[in-house]
Amino acid sequence: MQDIIRHISFNGVDYPLAFTLNVIEKIQDKYGSYEKWGEMTDGKEQEVNIGALKFGILEMINEGIDIENESRENKRSFLNGKQVGRLITEIGLENLTKKVQETVIDSTKRESNEEKNA
Repeated sequence: MQDIIRHISFNGVDYPLAFTLNVIEKIQDKYGSYEKWGEMTDGKEQEVNIGALKFGILEMINEGIDIENESRENKRSFLNGKQVGRLITEIGLENLTKKVQETVIDSTKRESNEEKNA
């Protein structure tokens, strides 16, 4: 896995999205498996589970904040579920879902390529 951070912007504020093993662990703890969470949030066979999507986005944003805070003197506060729900509403579910999917794919794709070259 690679620590890839993408940013989403809203009202002049950038929010980092990071998909790491820490995020996968939180998803597994809550939903049993990363695969189950993916099925709940991809909207392919059923309606997107908003709670699961919001949880994943919250964890990804807070992981991004945590990573960025490691190198900052002024630490940024973590978001809560209500703040992320408002962010999703304002940015748009489709736009944010696309950004999340890109982040997940890019974070895991590099590992697959590295394993092939090893």
